[in-house]
Amino acid sequence: MTDETREVELAAEVSHADLTRPNIARMYDYLLGGSANFEVDRQAADHALALVPTERDYSYANRSFLGRAVRYLATEAGIDQFLDLGSGVPTVGNVHEIAREHCPHAKVAYVDWEPIACHHARHLLGDDPQVSVTELDVSDAEAVLRAPGVAELLDFSKPVAVLAFGILDLLPDPDGAALVERYRDACVPDSALAVSNNAQLSRTDTEIEALRSLLAGTSTPHLHIRTPDEVEALFPGYTLVTPGVVPAAHWRPDTPVNDEEANKGNVLGAVGILRT
Repeated sequence: MTDETREVELAAEVSHADLTRPNIARMYDYLLGGSANFEVDRQAADHALALVPTERDYSYANRSFLGRAVRYLATEAGIDQFLDLGSGVPTVGNVHEIAREHCPHAKVAYVDWEPIACHHARHLLGDDPQVSVTELDVSDAEAVLRAPGVAELLDFSKPVAVLAFGILDLLPDPDGAALVERYRDACVPDSALAVSNNAQLSRTDTEIEALRSLLAGTSTPHLHIRTPDEVEALFPGYTLVTPGVVPAAHWRPDTPVNDEEANKGNVLGAVGILRT
């Protein structure tokens, strides 16, 4: 099947998807080597790489951090319920796969507003009763928390890990802490929050402006670059897990990573445990 044929079939199956503009979730999928993307996404991602050659480093650093954070939460933190906000297109190392390596009964509720991402997730997951896919705007925390795929799968009287990887920096409202608070208030003590956020670690000012200009033509036209202090401000009520807010590649790496390589990722990461 050619790419063009596959895209026509997908467009027919997901008729409400906007395939005229690049989408950040599909661009991210392309940069990670996935197949749930379209020519418009590939062109935009290639343009991003031409403008900022480290953009693929961002994708891999972010995805790798997700895996380590979920592993930590499922093992050392003992959490077996996950709410993945802005989960994106399913790719290698999904949250439910990682969590179940260490906790076979783990439950995962995926939430994303991108129709193609949700379509692929449903196709991948089939009728797995321990996993759900909800197509909603994560900015509407109340709607997300009421959605059957979330409320009927996750038990919020027990600890839940809220995952916000590469999503708070793309939302229209720059006050990510206010949104985090709405999800936090639904959680009991010993729940967790894991966040990654775009940063300016090796990017130049010119590269940041080029990225913002490129994103302005996509379905997610916002980019909130945050400093370590601004990322830490997303965690009121949580105790940060060591090593705190760091370049994502430095968060409990499996093998040591030098500062130059870590900074190429241009992404900060942190995990916090909700205090009693």
